[in-house]
Amino acid sequence: MPVTPDLKLVVDDEPTRISIILAWMARVAVVAAFVFIGATKFDNDPRGEWVKIFERIGWGQWFRYFTGAVQITGALLLLPRWTLTIGAGLLACTMLGAMIVDIVVLHAVGYAFLPLVLLGIIGATWFAGTYGSTSRR
Repeated sequence: MPVTPDLKLVVDDEPTRISIILAWMARVAVVAAFVFIGATKFDNDPRGEWVKIFERIGWGQWFRYFTGAVQITGALLLLPRWTLTIGAGLLACTMLGAMIVDIVVLHAVGYAFLPLVLLGIIGATWFAGTYGSTSRR
């Protein structure tokens, strides 16, 4: 009777140092992007794009500050593994809200594509942090 080798799945392998570094670099890039996006909402220039957009939304400028604070907080919560889900949830809420506002309030359906893409990136970041190479360490 011939002996067959044991089947070894790639997902059973320990993550390499390179895969861990690449996963962290991607995660830090997402964090930096959302910290930047959130920080730009604190620019008080009346000719600034965010001031104009939130004026069109009609909820007042306090909502711009609130959104920026939620985005910065959510981004920073993506860093530690134990707060990853909370951070991803906060950022996902801001992206879902942006999509709803783009479609319902601003009547700009095409603009909802960018928050949808960012929502996918948030989901991928959460998934990689939860089940990927960085989740075992």
